[in-house]
Amino acid sequence: MKDSLIVLSGGMDSVTLLYDYRDVVALAVTFDYGSNHNAREIACARLHCERLGIEHIVIPLAFVAQYFKSSLLSGADAIPEGNYDDENMKSTVVPFRNGIMLAVACGIAESRDLRRVMLANHFGDHAIYPDCRRDFVDAMSEAMRCGTYCGVTVFAPYTDITKADIARRGALLGIDYAETYSCYKGGEHHCGRCGTCRERREALAEAGIADPTLYDE
Repeated sequence: MKDSLIVLSGGMDSVTLLYDYRDVVALAVTFDYGSNHNAREIACARLHCERLGIEHIVIPLAFVAQYFKSSLLSGADAIPEGNYDDENMKSTVVPFRNGIMLAVACGIAESRDLRRVMLANHFGDHAIYPDCRRDFVDAMSEAMRCGTYCGVTVFAPYTDITKADIARRGALLGIDYAETYSCYKGGEHHCGRCGTCRERREALAEAGIADPTLYDE
């Protein structure tokens, strides 16, 4: 039964979730909030939805780039390079991004009579992004359930697994990760130097998957 909406960025994690649960996904929603890499991600999200025959819509959230503070919204030069750790990557946090996206997705889901909103947060996000942690996801899910007539909830099956675990699932599903985008700088190719590029490389290496990504290095 196709009873779910997926928040689909076009990156490794959400594309894997899309393929993993494609039998229940009725609608994929990508948010254009003005990040450096939005355009690249949206193209990837659209490609996979077309391939799977899943309806895909892009929701503009221009106010985020206008009013919120984050290096992710401030151009490629603002993105820190180096390891994906707390101090280095904290500037990339877009305040309450997942809360805003889930709230909008919840309204769309209820409008479509869908019962679940799917999110591809994972364990590696927990240290840096508070709106990716289990306590936030559980609280947001309960708020959505209480605030909708049909009891919409969040389904986030990757919350307690690593990005390498996700990559292994993707390999089994036959996903070509060259058709996903992660780099926070938003260039034509992945920079290979920012924290999310390094995390991508490390996850694929740990999963034993040859990295198909084109890097500028």
